[in-house]
Amino acid sequence: MSSSLVSLPRIEWPYVEALIRLSLGLALGLLIGLERERSQKEAGMRTFAAIALLGGLGGLMGQPFALSALMFTALLTVYLNARTLMAREGAELTTSAAMMITCVAGVLCGQGHRLTPAALIVSLTALLSWKRPLSGFSRGLTDTEARSAIILAILAIVIYPALPDKPLGPMGLIEPRAAWITVLVIAGIGSVNYVLLKLYGTRGADIAGFLGGLVNSSITVSELAGRVATGGDAAVPAAYRGILLATAAMITRNIVLLALLSPVSLAYSLSSFAAMLLACMVLLRFCPVPAGTTPMPMNLELPFSLKLALKYGVLFLLLSVGGTLTLKLLGEAAFYAVSFVGGLFSSASAVASAADLVSRQQIDPWQGAVGAMLASWASVVVNLPFLMRARHRGLSRRIGIAMLVVMVAGAAGLMAVSPIATMFLELLDASEALSP
Repeated sequence: MSSSLVSLPRIEWPYVEALIRLSLGLALGLLIGLERERSQKEAGMRTFAAIALLGGLGGLMGQPFALSALMFTALLTVYLNARTLMAREGAELTTSAAMMITCVAGVLCGQGHRLTPAALIVSLTALLSWKRPLSGFSRGLTDTEARSAIILAILAIVIYPALPDKPLGPMGLIEPRAAWITVLVIAGIGSVNYVLLKLYGTRGADIAGFLGGLVNSSITVSELAGRVATGGDAAVPAAYRGILLATAAMITRNIVLLALLSPVSLAYSLSSFAAMLLACMVLLRFCPVPAGTTPMPMNLELPFSLKLALKYGVLFLLLSVGGTLTLKLLGEAAFYAVSFVGGLFSSASAVASAADLVSRQQIDPWQGAVGAMLASWASVVVNLPFLMRARHRGLSRRIGIAMLVVMVAGAAGLMAVSPIATMFLELLDASEALSP
């Protein structure tokens, strides 16, 4: 009787590709394991490397094996916490969560993902290594600041998706989502700057001036002028530098807004903004840091509040609708006037409104750039009356001359790029006319 051999089917993985996937998972496991090892945790480099490899094999072998890898890792976390609790050392919740995320990242590596698991593990490792700074920052928050952060999250995650995504009103002048995006961008920048100011703003007039200008340049100028009123001539050099830095911060903030909302308009206005910033830096060179500069706490508003959100939103809508109507009914010059007047109240809202009109193709990028520059100049002009609080004629004269130099530099930068921008727009119109 003859016996026959039965051969089973065999699947060969592409060796190089499988090696790359498993190697990436191993490297990510070693990275996060290194951080846990340095923190003297029970699970270290070898444990996390093994979990990542387990997840990688599960990802290579298919969904049932990937789920099995996750279940095995979950059992391992239960065992780890049981040991630490029996030793009365407390539960290892953070390490347990890190183990599960490492397994998920390993599964993604096994499935062929590369950037996503790498970004996931690097971000997680950073969070684990920043335990003390993050804990200290959270404990230092006041109840009001925490509520401001929660309100900002509600406005971004809850309210924004519920807003209509189409223009409303006659002629489609009102775009709720565009207005809300502007509110969130401005509020986000203000919140980040507020945190920086809270961390570093009391260490000197220069830092307070720049970070305060990022939050609100007008309030910063008023605060610095008040320091001169109480400190006399000795406080003038520090106040002068702080006001220049607040102006530079306002310009920087408007550059960021244009970069986020209308990069093409920033391309046209960048030379003008750069000239204004350069003028501020040159003027600062002629006024060295005063010796023995004392810390200057800045009494600025909270990072975000519902009142501030409504202010930005309403002002943005008024400027957007007013800019569109005046452009259609009265022409380009009327739009520029609206931008300047809007800049007197909030240059950030006026710049965002000009960028929004460019994105809706109501105006061309060059007009948006000019409108943004006029709003920035208006913010410079409106800060000058706050100097009256200082009651110091010398400071008012020096700041007035400095602001004039900054505005002239901006005008020169805008005029220098004007012929190039005009020629580019003409070529663009010609190409659109020739296209079918």
